Amino acid sequence: MARLPRLSLAGHVHHLLQRGNNRQPIFTSTSEHNAMLELLAQEARRHRVALHAYVLMPNHFHILATPEEVDGLSRMMQAVGRAYVRAFNQAHGRSGTLWEGRYRSTLLQPELHLLACMAYFDLNPVRAELVPAPGEYPWSSHQHYAGLRHDGWLVPPPAYWALGNTPFAREAAYAEMVHAGVTAPQQEALTQSVLGGWVLGDAAYVAQLQQAVPRRLSRARPGRPTKAV
Repeated sequence: MARLPRLSLAGHVHHLLQRGNNRQPIFTSTSEHNAMLELLAQEARRHRVALHAYVLMPNHFHILATPEEVDGLSRMMQAVGRAYVRAFNQAHGRSGTLWEGRYRSTLLQPELHLLACMAYFDLNPVRAELVPAPGEYPWSSHQHYAGLRHDGWLVPPPAYWALGNTPFAREAAYAEMVHAGVTAPQQEALTQSVLGGWVLGDAAYVAQLQQAVPRRLSRARPGRPTKAV
């Protein structure tokens, strides 16, 4: 089956996933985590991409971002990927690729799925049994949005601002939302949409996007097409 063209639209929220080749570790030290975050902040500014949330896991990472230009995400990820692999290979005396092919990405409907996706990021280290609680993991944006530290390069999305009228109210509401967790269907939908490149949103949202995009945006129903009468 032919691989779908990667979907990228200016002004829309994208969920991105990059994995290590053969699930190998891509972060092995504090300095490597910091190097990736510095590269993301630097290249996001350069390519006019608003970074909303992230989580760096041992063998993959997720990002939520909105590009101002249609090719902003691809240019940002290409620059980040090349610079990080060059430094990683030099530090570990290795050569060749670090990534499992190209990064995965999809669009999601922010009013329905953005906050759930952020919570999904935050809970990833807990699901992997790296930490007992999201606030104890330093390599995600959870501490920023829960008021435990400040990442000045992150751009809070409108859905986060709507959580409260004061910083304290927003931070408390966000922490409570993450504590409530993500349902199994939400987790499955977020995972499968980014792996498959399918837009995550209701029928009206997908139909609106489809008017501007030539490729199919949602998975076809199984079975043969219905014949015309």
